[in-house]
Amino acid sequence: MIKASGSKNPLPPELLKQLRRIEIRTQRLANEQLSGTYSSVFKGQGLSFREVRAYLPGDDVRWIDWNVSARMSEPFVKVFVEEREMTVMLVVDASQSEQFGTRRASKARVAAEIAALCSFSAIKNNDRVGLVLATEAIEKLVPPKKGDKHVMRVIREILGHEPKYTGTNLKLALETLVKVAKRRSVAFVISDFFASGFERSLSLASAKHDVIPVMLVDPRDEELPDVGLATFEDLETGEEVVVDTGDRAVRDHYRAAMRKLRSDRDKLFKKLALDAVVVKTGESFVSPLRDLFAKRARRLRR
Repeated sequence: MIKASGSKNPLPPELLKQLRRIEIRTQRLANEQLSGTYSSVFKGQGLSFREVRAYLPGDDVRWIDWNVSARMSEPFVKVFVEEREMTVMLVVDASQSEQFGTRRASKARVAAEIAALCSFSAIKNNDRVGLVLATEAIEKLVPPKKGDKHVMRVIREILGHEPKYTGTNLKLALETLVKVAKRRSVAFVISDFFASGFERSLSLASAKHDVIPVMLVDPRDEELPDVGLATFEDLETGEEVVVDTGDRAVRDHYRAAMRKLRSDRDKLFKKLALDAVVVKTGESFVSPLRDLFAKRARRLRR
């Protein structure tokens, strides 16, 4: 067993290898593909006072400092600068359904990769990164901090975490985000969004924070293979059911139900004006984020 820096518990060698591979790959991707757009599409916390200077024609009269102007017998205005520093919060679903994956990687592994990419993009711009790791309970809270070592801790928590619970409670995760993130933050909510009852909490969270849902999708989430009689297990409840996948009506019913769930989620995100991202387990996790940043950049230019 190998002990990773800053960790109380030793990590298995294979997990440490995965951590290093994710670190190397996502650092490069953050530098090469996202560095040009991240800082331009995510705004800081607002304006902070820097100094006063003499009034010039065209200055906004609302920023005149009347106390200084009275003392100096001429008008002076306050000068403000944008606070560039931000907080990026990662709200990650760690329930058992995230262990599912039939292509390149499991949803949990893809979630770790996305979190790493967002985190390295953030610290490259001197922003803080925090983590809410949730199942049906809050499994881990990592307060926002800066630096490479802190980001590696965040990724390690996601990749190596062994959940105490199997279910999903996105409502609780979003409520926790609102409680712990005091200032407006950019919040990436990474989940397959199979949960229910979180709609109001998402609305409240998005009123306070810049919430970006990142929906993880595996091809088998939406299509049943024709393999005859098969036993399926609900990863979160442990319940097993025998399904005749050779029955076309069964496959069609499953496909329709999953498409409706996906459609309902899309409608919810659109209603709340959220920039949702869909990441498939068998495809690039970089392209959807890059497209999101580009979309936001175009909107800002307009």
